[in-house]
Amino acid sequence: MFDFLIKIISGGLYTLYDYLLHHVLTCLIPAFFIAGAMAALLPKEKITRYLGKDAPKYIAYPLSVIAGLLLAVCSCTVLPLFAGIKKKGAGIGPAIAFLYTAPATNILAIIFTGSVIGWDFALARIVLSITFAIVIGLIISKVFKEEEKAEEKELVQKLLREEEKMDGIGKLNIGQKIINGLTRDRLIAFFATLFAILIIGASKMGNQFKIPILSGLIILLPLQLKLRFEKEETKNWLRETYIFFKAIFPLLLAGILVAGMLGVIFSKDALKQYLGENTILANLVAVLFGVFMYFPTLVEVPMAKMFLGLGMAKGPLLAYLLADPVISLASILVVRKIMGTKRTLVYALLIAIFCTISGLIYGLFAR
Repeated sequence: MFDFLIKIISGGLYTLYDYLLHHVLTCLIPAFFIAGAMAALLPKEKITRYLGKDAPKYIAYPLSVIAGLLLAVCSCTVLPLFAGIKKKGAGIGPAIAFLYTAPATNILAIIFTGSVIGWDFALARIVLSITFAIVIGLIISKVFKEEEKAEEKELVQKLLREEEKMDGIGKLNIGQKIINGLTRDRLIAFFATLFAILIIGASKMGNQFKIPILSGLIILLPLQLKLRFEKEETKNWLRETYIFFKAIFPLLLAGILVAGMLGVIFSKDALKQYLGENTILANLVAVLFGVFMYFPTLVEVPMAKMFLGLGMAKGPLLAYLLADPVISLASILVVRKIMGTKRTLVYALLIAIFCTISGLIYGLFAR
C-alpha cells in the first residue's frame, strides 16, 4: 500500500515536472503576457463590437473560431487568453467558442492525426470540433443570458467609476489615457511580437532556429516598450499579467499534479478492456479518460494509435481524440474560476455528451 502511494505521488510529480519543463517557459508565460496586454491595452469597445453579447452572431462566432484556428494552442495555454478576452467584455458564447477551438483544431495535431491514424479521423476531428465550439457557445450564451446581463451591467458601472476618476483640471485617469492614446500601428506591432513568441515557442522547430528567432523577438519587446509606450502603460500591462498569473497558475499546477496521480490509479491496461466495443459506456469512458489523463499537445495522437493497436474501437477512439485536447482536470479548475461553477459544469457536460454521441455514431459506420 505504501509503495502504491509513493507511485501515485511520483506519477503526479513527474507529470508536473514534464509540464513545467516543456510548456511553461515557451507556451504558458507568453500566453499570460498576451492576456495582460489584452486587458491593459486593447480598447474595450473593439472587443465588445465584434465579440460582445450584442454583436451579430454571424460575426462573433466565426471570428472566435478563426482566432482559435490561427492560434492553435493547448487547453492550458489558451486559458489566460480566454480570461483576457472575457475580462475585456467578450460575450460568453464567442469566448467559449474561442476557448474550445484553439486547442481542438491545432493544425499540427490534425495533420498528425491524418498521417498516423487516418484522414477520416482527421476530417471528423476538425469538422466536429468547429461545430461543437459554435453550438456549445450558443447554448451556454442562451442558458445563462441573465447572468451575462448582470456581468455586463457590472462592467458598465466599473467603467463609469473609472471615468469619474478625473483630477481637478479634467485629466482622465491613466487607464483611460492608455485606451485613448494608443495608436493602431503600435498595438499591431506589439501584439504581433507577443503572438510570434507564443507560436514559435510552442512549435516543434529545431532549437538551432528557435533560440535565435525567440532571442530576437524577446529583445524587440523592451525596445518597443521603450520607444513607443509610456512607463505607466508598461506598468499597467505587467500588473494585469501578474493578476492573471496569480489567479490561474496555482490552479493549473494543482490540476496537472492531480491528473498525473489519477493517471497512475487508472492505468491504460485497466481501461482498455472497457473500450473494445462501440457502446455508450465505452465512448463515455474514453471521454473521461481524455479528461483525467493529461497529455501535452500532439501526444494524444501516438497515444490514440497505441490504443487502436491494443484493440480500442474506432468510436471511442474518436471520442477520446475529440475530448483530450479540449478539456482536462486542470483546465476545468481554471475555467471555473473565470466563469463560475454552473457555467463550467454545463460546459464540461456538453463536451462529454457531444463527444460521446459523436464517437458512438462514428463507430457505427467506421470500418
